[in-house]
Amino acid sequence: MTGTSVLGTLGSADGAGVVRIEDRYDTDIDDLWSALIDPRRLARWYGEIEGDLRRGGQFTVCLEAADLHAVGQVDVCEPPRRLQVTTRETDESAQNGGARPFDQLTEATLTADGGQTVLVLEIRGLPLGKLAAYGAGWQIHAENLAAYLAGGKPGDTAARWAELAPAYQQLAVD
Repeated sequence: MTGTSVLGTLGSADGAGVVRIEDRYDTDIDDLWSALIDPRRLARWYGEIEGDLRRGGQFTVCLEAADLHAVGQVDVCEPPRRLQVTTRETDESAQNGGARPFDQLTEATLTADGGQTVLVLEIRGLPLGKLAAYGAGWQIHAENLAAYLAGGKPGDTAARWAELAPAYQQLAVD
């Protein structure tokens, strides 16, 4: 994807930021679900995940491009329709320029629509001062997922960031 087409919206709830990303994928719901919960597939478009991705399971996340390391727990797992996880960036990761550790709640809702699937990602608990950055970052993840499902590879994160950041900064101001 090129240009500044924005998939997300920004908001707040209970004094914390909320990012909502919605996109349509050219795959069936079971394939998209697998791309969200299979660690081998997640590594191709998101990052390294190790652990148990079933309800109540604990896992670790490593996103090399963002120098982010986090721990998480699966709160809800209702295949193939809904996944909710809580993650917390590690203290070491935060020392590398990240936000102070906070609990981030990520909910993925999948809806089949013919041969396609609509994915809604809602990420809650984000620092308000960095909301635009999280919005751009989550859109890049959604685009990388689309590229992976189409048989491609993730795009140039830095270049895409440069394209998206101003649009998300304007959303944060509005």
